[in-house]
Amino acid sequence: MSVDVLTFGLNHVSAPVAVRERVSFPLDVLKPALDGLRSTFGSSVREAAILSTCNRTEIYCAADAQVSEHLPTWLADFNRLEAGSLQPHLYQYQQNDAVRHAFRVASGLDSMVLGEPQILGQMKDAVRAADQAGALGTLLHQLFQRTFSVAKEVRSQTAIGAHSVSMAAAAVRLAERVFGDMGQASVLFIGAGEMIELCATHFAALHPQNMVVANRTAERAEVLASRFMAKTMTLADIPQKLADFDVIVSCTASTLPILGLGMVERATRARRHRPMVMIDLAVPRDIENEVGRLADVYLYTVDDLGRMVQSGTDARRAAVVQAEAIIETRVQNFMHWLHNREIVPAIIDFQQAADQVRQAELERARRMLARGDSPEAVLEQLAHGLTQKYMHGPLAALNRSETDERQQLLALLPRLLPTAERRR
Repeated sequence: MSVDVLTFGLNHVSAPVAVRERVSFPLDVLKPALDGLRSTFGSSVREAAILSTCNRTEIYCAADAQVSEHLPTWLADFNRLEAGSLQPHLYQYQQNDAVRHAFRVASGLDSMVLGEPQILGQMKDAVRAADQAGALGTLLHQLFQRTFSVAKEVRSQTAIGAHSVSMAAAAVRLAERVFGDMGQASVLFIGAGEMIELCATHFAALHPQNMVVANRTAERAEVLASRFMAKTMTLADIPQKLADFDVIVSCTASTLPILGLGMVERATRARRHRPMVMIDLAVPRDIENEVGRLADVYLYTVDDLGRMVQSGTDARRAAVVQAEAIIETRVQNFMHWLHNREIVPAIIDFQQAADQVRQAELERARRMLARGDSPEAVLEQLAHGLTQKYMHGPLAALNRSETDERQQLLALLPRLLPTAERRR
């Protein structure tokens, strides 16, 4: 049975953050998830990789075609959700559509921020995790290597990444809307990953009065804080010190909220109802959704920032057509490789059968020479034997065929049999 390239999942377009956070896969869950996927489907799923970011959760497979109808149930079961709860938000792609989707994702064409480069690094992390879990094989390895190459080609040959309006820049703009001059503001960053680092870079450029980094791992917090002359504190200190901050930017890998409604209510009372801007870039969310109902809190999720940055994409839209053309060409190239790969076993079998015929005729020729037959007679017999055995299969098929099949075989024969002109 042939193997299909399958992709299915959900993203910022098909599902709100309240749904996406329920099916996100932290890095430490990727291996158990991949093991569970392959255990559930057995040999029907040969290879797999899971891409999970704040904007999407996608599963890429080299699998039997019928697997696609059961993947949504597996995803729901693994995350302990009702089987049909995800169905309205899921998309599925097969073969060239799946390949095209992977190329578009890596190139930033399917991102909340058109042309953003961060997704490429996230996809490389996903591939690395799948490889370490032993879930990658020749097909997906080839797919992702070509995916990375296409993304590089799109970025170098088009203006898709020009005039980028990043999520971090949007976060600063939202804070400025509330506080105006950030020179008197205190900013707390919760987490120490790439997104927090980008946000810290943008806020530091406005020289806020105070910047603090809180992270589960103190060493990572110290490294990030030292870059921006910021201070650090532990996550355990947040409840007592939250009221000191005007802006809170959070992006961690926590599976449970870090800032709850009660904690933030106490902070707003301590601030005597001075406003707070809270920007939650995590999926699952770090800040309880109910916090947004507080009168003095301006809570923004990753989806809110995404809607904001859409207005800055016009300058890059002209490059989309060019990028899509590059991707379409590379999709056709990959599908050509995939189709050729499917006939490799038949070619190998054919070559092995031909080699057995060659060996048998060569042994006969050696025996004739050993008993003293003339070299000319031996060569004549060798050529005759090879020709007869080479012709036997096609002629036997012709003799056994009926009218329609015979016409097809007759049409193919000139292309399969060598001619004197071809040999020259």
